[in-house]
Amino acid sequence: MVTFKTVSGTGIFPIAKADMIEGMAKGMAVLESFDTQRQRLNATLAAERAGITRAAARRHLLTLTHLGYLETDGSYFWLAAKVLRFSGSYLATARLPRAVQPELNRLAVQTQESFSAAVLDGDEVVIIARSGFEWKSSADGKAAPTRVLAYGMHLGARLPAHATSTGRMLLAAKTKSEVNAWVKAKSQAGDLARLTLHTTTDPHKLKALIDQVRLDDYCVASEEHELGVHALAVPLRDMQGHTVAAINVVTSPQRLVADTLRRDLLPLLLDAARELRQLL
Repeated sequence: MVTFKTVSGTGIFPIAKADMIEGMAKGMAVLESFDTQRQRLNATLAAERAGITRAAARRHLLTLTHLGYLETDGSYFWLAAKVLRFSGSYLATARLPRAVQPELNRLAVQTQESFSAAVLDGDEVVIIARSGFEWKSSADGKAAPTRVLAYGMHLGARLPAHATSTGRMLLAAKTKSEVNAWVKAKSQAGDLARLTLHTTTDPHKLKALIDQVRLDDYCVASEEHELGVHALAVPLRDMQGHTVAAINVVTSPQRLVADTLRRDLLPLLLDAARELRQLL
C-alpha cells in the first residue's frame, strides 16, 4: 500500500501498489521541482530535485515540453502558462475557495484590511482565497484604501508554514506527536529558514508556540515572515470539527498592533469561521 497527499493537501489517500503509475508520479515530481528558488532547471538539476535519474528527468522534461507545460531554450526548462489550467480549474470549481471568498470580501469591506484563506500543503501554506485593501496616499495627500493584493500576495502563493500565522494555525490542528515529528524533520533538514530577525527557528520554541496556538485557538505572527507585517489567524473547521483551512488578516504595524488585532479583529474572524462552518 502506498499513500499520497490528497488534492487539498489536508489528508492521505491510500492506493494499492498495483494501481500506482510510477511514470506519472515521476512526471509530477519533475513538474513540482520548479519553484520560486529554482525557476529554470536543466536535466541534472531536475533529477536531483525529483529524486530520479538524469536520463529519466530528461525524458520527462521533454515530454512535458511537448505537452505544453514547459518551455525550453534547448538546455534549460521553465514553466509555461498551461500549468495555470490546474490552479484555475481548482479555484473555479473547488468548494472551499468558493465558500470562503464572499466572507473574505465582506470582512475586507467592513474593516478595509486584507484577508486570506490558506490550506496546508506539506511544508507550506497555499493561499486559496484573498480579498483586501492597501492604504495609499491620494492626490490630496489623504490616505485612501485601494483594492489590491497587498504585500505581493496572490492566489496560489506558497508561504513557509513555520513563519506564518495560517501555517502555525494549521500545524496546531495536528497532534503533538505529528508536530514534533514535523519540526524535527524540518530542523534536521535545515528548512526552518530565518526570514526576518523575528522568525522563530529554534525547534523547541517553535513547538512551544504551536502548543500555545492549539490552546488559544488563534495565532498571531508579528514580522516573522516579512518585516512590518502583523498577521492573525483562526481555524476553519467543517461540521465534523476537522480543520480544513485557516483564515487570517494581515496588516502593517502602522495600522494596528498585536493587541489591537486581538481586540478588534479576532472576534470578527471567529464569527466568520462560525458562519463558514455550516458551508464546509
